[in-house]
Amino acid sequence: MIMNEVKATKKALRKKALERRRAIGADEFERAGELLAQAALRRVEGLAAHSTVAAYISMGSEIPTLPMIAALQRRGMRVLVPRLGSGLDIGWGEMDDSSALETMPRTASGGIRPREPRGEVLGAEALRDASVVFVPALALDGSNMRLGRGGGWYDRALAQCGPHTRTVAICWPWERTSGPLPREDHDIAVDEALDLGDL
Repeated sequence: MIMNEVKATKKALRKKALERRRAIGADEFERAGELLAQAALRRVEGLAAHSTVAAYISMGSEIPTLPMIAALQRRGMRVLVPRLGSGLDIGWGEMDDSSALETMPRTASGGIRPREPRGEVLGAEALRDASVVFVPALALDGSNMRLGRGGGWYDRALAQCGPHTRTVAICWPWERTSGPLPREDHDIAVDEALDLGDL
């Protein structure tokens, strides 16, 4: 598959995933957030208290992550979440309290951005301290290649992981694919998937 075809196929898959997500009801979102928190705690069993875990602030049709982040914090984890800067910069902020999250302006192209914590912006290298990194996915195949939103932010970020960091993609159960996803040279597979079908 030539590169233009890969990009077009990815775009079509993203559109299909987002259309399917629009059918999710409010009750299902709430329950999914609770289940995700339980599953995430199982992924950090055995880690020392105060270990660093990276997550993300969900937006739109993503499984709600604030319950997961709160559960990780109660477990004593240090939780980092993205600070996007211009949208290309890889930065992280430490989560202290969800009430401290700030709504961010839309991107130059009009896209939405996740809320971000106040406080110090940590550089890309902060991810090297993370024992586990949770990332969003619109689809995930059997080789744990993920389909993101198309900006390449997480692929650039995951390149900063330490040698012992475990990367975990989060998606809805129906977003696990039987066939391979299209991939580009910069795409990075994760170590494992977490979907609500695991529960």
